[in-house]
Amino acid sequence: METLNQNWQSVSEIELIYRTKIKASERPQIKSSKEAYRLALSAWNPNKIELFEQFKVLFLNNASRALGIYEISSGGITGTVVDLRLIFSAALKANATALIIIHNHPSGQLGASEADRQITRKIKEAGKLLDISLVDSLIITSENYYSFADDGIL
Repeated sequence: METLNQNWQSVSEIELIYRTKIKASERPQIKSSKEAYRLALSAWNPNKIELFEQFKVLFLNNASRALGIYEISSGGITGTVVDLRLIFSAALKANATALIIIHNHPSGQLGASEADRQITRKIKEAGKLLDISLVDSLIITSENYYSFADDGIL
């Protein structure tokens, strides 16, 4: 017990801070998959969308206003690794109550793979535990998008 009392100051302090430079009323409100796609496309590097796969998350507040877009990972031509802990640590830090997951298919194909369906299910289930709802899962290209919510499979 004496060792613990001497070493308590060697433990790192954790501080959570959320800063925004945008007024709540000025944040875009996402009412449809098309609006989410347009916002995601504006945040995507056009030189990378057809080069390699990236996975990003659009965080929303309770009024469906965009809090921000966070890049979770960049991968190869046919896939990227998605760590749920990174998604939800960022969502909690941003005070998000909902999220939309977005990834591109460099091939231009908009069909959802089994891996796409599995990660969507995992994120949806994890969000339920934290009361953070998964509003949609988008697969995007530079020309179009596919919405899990619009297709009724979310």
